[in-house]
Amino acid sequence: MRFIFSLLLACTFVQITFSQTTLQGTVKNEQNEVIPYANIYIKGTQLGSESKEDGSFIIKNIPYSTYTIIASAVGYTKSIKEIELNNSNVNITFILKSDTQLDEVELFGSRRKRAEKLETLTRLPLAPNEQLQSISVLSHKLINDQNAITLSDVTKNVAGVYTFATYGNIRESMSLRGYRGIPLLKNGVRINSDFRGVGVITDMAGVDNIQVLKGISAISQGLGGDLGSAGGVINIVTKTPKFYSGGEVSLRAGSFGQLRPTFDFYGPLDKKKTVAFRVAGSYDRADSYRAFVNSERFYINPSLTWKPNEKTTIVLEMDYMDDSRTPDQGTINLGTYEVNNILKLPNNKFIGFESDRNNTLNTTYAIRFDRKISDKMSIKAGLFTSDLQTYGETSYAFQGGGRSGLPVLPTTQRYREYYAGGRSDKNRVLQIDLVGKDIQTGFLKHTFQIGVDYRNTEFDNTAYTTTYPGTNNYVDIIDVNQPINNTLPSGISLTENPARATGSKTKSYGFTIQDKISLNHWADVFLGLRYTSLERTKGNFLGRSLTGSKRDNAFNPLIGFNIKPTENIIIFGSYANSSNPMTSFYRDINGNELGTERWDQIETGIKSTWFNNALRFNLTTFFTNSKNLNLQALDDTGNFLGYYLKGGEDTRNGIEVELIGRVLPNLEIIGGYSYLDAKYKDHVSYYYNSRPINTPKHTANFWARYEFQNYLNGLSLGAGIYYLGERPHNVWSRNYTHTGVVPDAKPFDLKAYTTVNLQASYKFNRSLSLDVFGNNIFNAIGFNAYRTVYLNRIQPASFGTTLRYKF
Repeated sequence: MRFIFSLLLACTFVQITFSQTTLQGTVKNEQNEVIPYANIYIKGTQLGSESKEDGSFIIKNIPYSTYTIIASAVGYTKSIKEIELNNSNVNITFILKSDTQLDEVELFGSRRKRAEKLETLTRLPLAPNEQLQSISVLSHKLINDQNAITLSDVTKNVAGVYTFATYGNIRESMSLRGYRGIPLLKNGVRINSDFRGVGVITDMAGVDNIQVLKGISAISQGLGGDLGSAGGVINIVTKTPKFYSGGEVSLRAGSFGQLRPTFDFYGPLDKKKTVAFRVAGSYDRADSYRAFVNSERFYINPSLTWKPNEKTTIVLEMDYMDDSRTPDQGTINLGTYEVNNILKLPNNKFIGFESDRNNTLNTTYAIRFDRKISDKMSIKAGLFTSDLQTYGETSYAFQGGGRSGLPVLPTTQRYREYYAGGRSDKNRVLQIDLVGKDIQTGFLKHTFQIGVDYRNTEFDNTAYTTTYPGTNNYVDIIDVNQPINNTLPSGISLTENPARATGSKTKSYGFTIQDKISLNHWADVFLGLRYTSLERTKGNFLGRSLTGSKRDNAFNPLIGFNIKPTENIIIFGSYANSSNPMTSFYRDINGNELGTERWDQIETGIKSTWFNNALRFNLTTFFTNSKNLNLQALDDTGNFLGYYLKGGEDTRNGIEVELIGRVLPNLEIIGGYSYLDAKYKDHVSYYYNSRPINTPKHTANFWARYEFQNYLNGLSLGAGIYYLGERPHNVWSRNYTHTGVVPDAKPFDLKAYTTVNLQASYKFNRSLSLDVFGNNIFNAIGFNAYRTVYLNRIQPASFGTTLRYKF
């Protein structure tokens, strides 16, 4: 009996032993080159292997069955095979496609992949058309195709986005949906915390894509403290490392003495391709159509990615820019506050001093961590910092009267004063998210985000007192019809004035939860809630002073739906609101707190993709109104009375149409139109139904690029038309005075203008190309204005060429 049992046991052992097999093979790319250090594993088991330097691999002791075998490598797309293993040895070859060739980059980025770092903005792992909010993405391909080098060059391709002001061509402040100065982010962190959204200069050499999140953004970012936050945000996304070697160098030369070399290098640092680097940068110097005005900038953007294993990614990033330029106040208005008679100042005249200078030093850092818990869940964390330092010494020309106390000069004459100012602005964000994709609970499917964030902001504005020689409190008087002396007289001195210094320090804690609930294949419901707890421990800025500390809380909900009648069309609708807790401590004449300012938004529209995801068409309507605006009480001369009044119910309603992508394999287009009905309603200072400053009713853009084939292979031509409608240069105020504001006088409108750009490009081969381009070729005249303090003409006709080499 014992013998029979032993025999049966031995037979069983033999059966098990001989019911196992060995899988071996090779991993190669499409060029038939072997791929070392690729991962090969059997789904649903613990069995796997790694390819050797010759691309071969072997997995032993695999029980007979049918398996899903997956091969993957950094820089390549996964290859999946279903295999039945039922004999002693199986040999297989995997061919992996490079992910740089699988999905061609379009004007909006890759067709089937999320834009780089989109989740740092929305915090949900969804493509732009799947998100509930209206989002526009502009890729580095578009930036290169249009030879764009400024933020306004790129964002004019988004319906409804336009330049609010340049403040003398030293910043780029953008507006959207009637809200001035929308916040600018870089890799998800604030660059400049000034609530007015005055913006900063940025450089396109290190930009991978630009993301415009339209409308209220509090649900994901907790940004409610800016004048423009209800309009949306712009996220500037920098380039990140690639696990294959490559790069690009270019040289641009153009009108007004511009010279701009750029570089971009990337690749792996080890044989296993677990560490990769990237470094991009530029040097830019240029004169201007305006005499004595010039600029110089150095920019560099290094980054490093480490993948210690298949499930973990760590990215280190830095972004550094040193910009120096001449502030240019522009020209003057020879008419009254109500009449547009802007002087076309000759280009050889400059109303400032040739020694005027503004310097910007901006450094951002980011550490991002991504850990896959499973195929459907991951933890994402990021620490983002931004350090902005600015300092400027410049002149300012004004007519007198008002707060200056000086007699009003004739229309062609101006006083010139000299002043200086500096700003230190530091922002920190720590963000941690648990993200799930397509998690099944019964018949429901969830894509969700649960996250916390900590934000710390501190800025200090340094003020200076100017001492002039003699008894006058200004430098001199100029006449724009006469020669202008551009040499700063001697004897003028600047001393720091701590009594006029301003600043603010805030920190906030936020909790955000979002869930896209898929009811079936054609209907999704979105639910979201953000809680923000904000504390100010220092505050003294533009009359918004604070003694001691103040903490306030806000809850902001989001609810919406996506309905998909077909695979490529989504009908969406949403409600969201945003709050500004920093305003809650403002008090009325009786000492009572007025409450937190709030913005409410309803948005609906259609998102669609066409031609195998190569073309996107979006139509959006929105309805936004503000409540509980806390406004300074002023006397008849514009002096602050020390308390606040409640206003609000201001409205911003409109429609936006966008088309971007490829209609033919060799024809790319971008088209956009925005209609905006923006009005002040129950407002303590502004006239009923008057329009906000610099707010056009209509904006439009169209650009097309055609690439020839056959006989003219390698040649492509592009053309763009951009329209900005007329808009009030200032506010129509009953009692409010500010620099350039005249109570009871209706401000004049800045005239609409249309610019036309042309481009031609020739590719000599896959590596070398030459672009020739002309911007504003018909020399249209238009102005960017800020309260007539700055009247800056848009760039006149300019031409240039870019030689680009890719490797």
